[in-house]
Amino acid sequence: MPPSLPATINIREPRWDQSTFQGRAKHFFMVTDPRNLLLSGATLEEARRVVEDYRYRGGSCTPSTAPGQDTAAGPSPGVGTGSAGGIPQCHQHPLLSGRTTPAVLFWQWVNQSFNAIVNYTNRSGDAPITPRQLGTAYVSATTGAVVTALGLKSLTKHLPALIGRYVPFAAVAAANCINIPLMRQRELKLGIPVTDENGNRLGESTAAAQKAIFQVVVSRIGMAAPAMGESPLLHPCLGAAAGPWQRGTGLVFATPLCCALFPQKSSMPVSRLEPEVQAQIREKDPRLETVYFNKGL
Repeated sequence: MPPSLPATINIREPRWDQSTFQGRAKHFFMVTDPRNLLLSGATLEEARRVVEDYRYRGGSCTPSTAPGQDTAAGPSPGVGTGSAGGIPQCHQHPLLSGRTTPAVLFWQWVNQSFNAIVNYTNRSGDAPITPRQLGTAYVSATTGAVVTALGLKSLTKHLPALIGRYVPFAAVAAANCINIPLMRQRELKLGIPVTDENGNRLGESTAAAQKAIFQVVVSRIGMAAPAMGESPLLHPCLGAAAGPWQRGTGLVFATPLCCALFPQKSSMPVSRLEPEVQAQIREKDPRLETVYFNKGL
């Protein structure tokens, strides 16, 4: 007999408790599972059908379809949105891809263009952005990250060999600190939606946007640490094998674990919001102490 399920299942919410690191880690290990890439079109179509049937029934499930619903609820969010099911950033830094300045410049631009797209598609909030504003954000983000990487590359000539090997990791960290805030600058200017525990929208906060972007930057840097932070120490012992092995470790383990560092539905005290937002919230609910927001990925 299949395990019993509740009569209603919220397929928009993760299956595990997201207030704990363990629950968040389980969720992200599921949605970033590389085995999902091997699923056939028929399997994905069946999962889509089960989810759509479930929605049309108004959130009810029957014994005959419940086990399938439990299976489909897992990969569907990643497949449907493309935001959580893929690799949140490019770990292989272009400083390792070419020795000449033109080669570094080109591959760094490719890398940062990819990251800019990921940062934009995984942003939080719903503030409108014009094509011109998006183009300005892209140019500023990629240019700033490329210039930073080239500047750090020039330092390797004057540093000890071991320290110089960490320059690519420093460049990744610096690029994330530049690329992510610039691609999400509309959030910093206009704020992101903050809600109560039940999801009722209370307003938009730039303070919440700052916290959300900071958490994403920390997570992205952590994702690169296993592949790039340990390689300088292991490379003399393992030789060329250290690179692919470390990159694989980063993709399979570091990505979900670092995505799980902070709750996707993050929170902060009302007292830490901007004064005008606090006043707006106090008018709606004077007793409310905590607001929630989507931090993005």
